[in-house]
Amino acid sequence: MARIAGIDIPRNKQIAYSLRYIFGIGLSQAKNICDQAGVDQNIIVQNLSEKQVISIRTAMTDLQVKVEGTLRSEVAMNVKRLKDVGSYRGLRHRRGLPVNGQRTKTNARTRKGKKRTVGMGKKIVSKKG
Repeated sequence: MARIAGIDIPRNKQIAYSLRYIFGIGLSQAKNICDQAGVDQNIIVQNLSEKQVISIRTAMTDLQVKVEGTLRSEVAMNVKRLKDVGSYRGLRHRRGLPVNGQRTKTNARTRKGKKRTVGMGKKIVSKKG
């Protein structure tokens, strides 16, 4: 199994699709990395030589791709900055609601979580006499 950027990428997939398991790399970025490294995009990961794996790693550093820990911390700092400033987007992050203007009357279950029904509560029955 090839280990790139601290991630074990799947062995039985093409390299362009396997690189997408690294946080911060999409399909177009993976294809750019393969082109820069001089590796065929359609080759299966288990068929890669050690030399090709090293060339992929160097291509990632040459293209200055932010991946995994550095990218995650940068995204977290951006969200924290929005919350600290008190912007509208920061408030939406803080409340766990959609940030980019989506509707919330219906849908938005991924951000809002499981549906909680708000009821009238328990009725108090008073005894007469």
